[in-house]
Amino acid sequence: MKKSLAILLAGAMVVASLTACGSEKKETTAETTAETTAETTAETTGESKAAADGETYKIGVLQLTEHAALDAANEGFVAALDDSGISYEIDQQNAQNDQSACQTIAEKLVNDGDDLILAIATPAAQAVAGVTTEIPIVGTAITDFADSGLVEDNAAPGGNVTGSSDLTPIEAQIELLQQVLPDAKKIGILYCSAESNSEIQLQMTKDACDAANLEYEEFSVASSNEIQSVVESAVGKVDCIYAFTDNTIAAGMNTVSMVANENKLPVICGEEGMVEAGGLCTYTISYYELGYLAGQMAVKILTEGADPATMPIEYYPAEKCTFVGNDDTAEILGIDISGLE
Repeated sequence: MKKSLAILLAGAMVVASLTACGSEKKETTAETTAETTAETTAETTGESKAAADGETYKIGVLQLTEHAALDAANEGFVAALDDSGISYEIDQQNAQNDQSACQTIAEKLVNDGDDLILAIATPAAQAVAGVTTEIPIVGTAITDFADSGLVEDNAAPGGNVTGSSDLTPIEAQIELLQQVLPDAKKIGILYCSAESNSEIQLQMTKDACDAANLEYEEFSVASSNEIQSVVESAVGKVDCIYAFTDNTIAAGMNTVSMVANENKLPVICGEEGMVEAGGLCTYTISYYELGYLAGQMAVKILTEGADPATMPIEYYPAEKCTFVGNDDTAEILGIDISGLE
């Protein structure tokens, strides 16, 4: 199955010129820890400079909303800062999925004169990038920086924004769906129409369904208040639901799973936090590792003078994607996923 995942994602790289995926947080083994430790050790020049200067960096953080994936990315970012040995003050701000709050917080962080700003999720990065072209911005949990208007090109950003992408292995997740649910013919695609990153993933999902000869129907919400009624409307119309990494849906996953599981409607998810909140299963990246990578990029900018304009958007290798299943949900649905682990 891992071989199949790698082949599918290699094809996606040719078509979309993008790669993605990180390892699952709970599978961050001693080997992974050793790798990140080695990478951090390689930054000794910058760390020594920072220590010698005795400088304390001001770092602002704008997180779009609270849910498991974005929280993990935030934790990974802070861990990378701590591991680097730099001295820093951090201002953690959460917009609670409110666009106007994103704008207000972005302006505050810029006015505070932060040395660097971390933006977690696409709307947060767009808000900050709209306020400053001078302060370095590192984004994470963003599907496509270029398509979202944050950079000129993912390989050569060209401005003050760079970061790590959370592009998920959509083709592999659709293949997983077919393996778990071989009789499924029609898929319900659940997403929030207000998120630009979801527009990108929606088209990728449609393409993957077409390639797999699966029918599909879109079920979109404009806000979290519509999640329950929209999921209820999918019951009886589709054989299962596919929910990619949409922030509104991820934050409301408890509601999604409540309705879906009650009606024996399986939900294949975009990442592990959504599975833990009641979805059936996924092939997932690790948002903790994604945030850690963003933190390493931030340290290079702060201590080595690295220029975001020349720092390509970072992706995780396909082979680090891992299968995650929810045994309780599988039992409720009467589906055996044990052989996939």
